[in-house]
Amino acid sequence: MPRAIWSGSISFGLLNVPVKLYSAVSKQSVSFRELREGDSARIRHKRVAETDGKEVPYEKIVKGYEYAPDQYVVLTKDELSELDPKKTRAIEIQDFVDLDDIDPIYFEQPYYLGPDKGAERAYALLVQAMKEAHKVAIARFVLRNKEHLAAIRPMADVLTLTTMRFHDEVSTPQDLDGEVFQDEKPKKAEQREVEIATQLIDSLTSDFKPERYRDEYREELLDLLERKA
Repeated sequence: MPRAIWSGSISFGLLNVPVKLYSAVSKQSVSFRELREGDSARIRHKRVAETDGKEVPYEKIVKGYEYAPDQYVVLTKDELSELDPKKTRAIEIQDFVDLDDIDPIYFEQPYYLGPDKGAERAYALLVQAMKEAHKVAIARFVLRNKEHLAAIRPMADVLTLTTMRFHDEVSTPQDLDGEVFQDEKPKKAEQREVEIATQLIDSLTSDFKPERYRDEYREELLDLLERKA
């Protein structure tokens, strides 16, 4: 049974719904260890100072921001802790918007929200109300000492929460003009070419079925590892 990774409550207006947060994905990546060729001895990485090559204990490591080449502003742990977002247990809804108004480029990590003990009725009410409203809730909450923007929407009989990028984290197409179009921008296509491309798109159009798309590289890698093992 999946374990909750966070608990708190959805809050807006006079409504407060205790919920638990669960991961909605299970990454299937293949992990490797670094070994010495020949005897497969494990490789360990040490923290060393560039100036003298000496190993630095963890408690002697501080964080610095490089504002110019080799020039740093050093912040203490106390200074950083003062800036940490308040560790609230509230998912504070700020707006309700149409899902089509959110460009997918803003979406990051998906989660499920389930009702906490005793909140099943209030949770079901919120799910039903959001279904009928056809709206997505935009909210803020703190997870792992970081404030997140999030989109909450109903899926079947549960709520999903997807963390989002803030506006200033997303580059616009105009930001790429100098890199992508170094010489000149592409000329407008002729109508005949557009029609041919449209026909090709139509021929490949189908319903989205996620199970059709597999990580073929990972499957081949696992097969190779199994045979070598």
